[in-house]
Amino acid sequence: MATNTKSGPGGASRKGKSAAGRTGPKVGRYKTAEESGRYTPPIPKSVRKSPAWFGVMVLVLLIGGVALIVVNYLSHLPFVAHGSPWGLVAGLTFIFAGFLMATKYR
Repeated sequence: MATNTKSGPGGASRKGKSAAGRTGPKVGRYKTAEESGRYTPPIPKSVRKSPAWFGVMVLVLLIGGVALIVVNYLSHLPFVAHGSPWGLVAGLTFIFAGFLMATKYR
């Protein structure tokens, strides 16, 4: 009685495998990330820390922008001198600058 050394119907080898057990030869030499120059070392935590005034400035810009908008709208009340639309623009600019600085805070 003859023995079949290969598994599968009709004695075929498994899909994707060659006789050597690999789908193809490995081309070239493997290089680590350091050898290929693609590695960027992490930034030390001492460098990533924001100065103390940075967080205060973010809060000043955000709260100042809201306060400027509120004061601008309060000046639009009846029997009070009318405010300028530039107060709204300035307040929104302060808030936008505060959000931009908040994204860079460490």
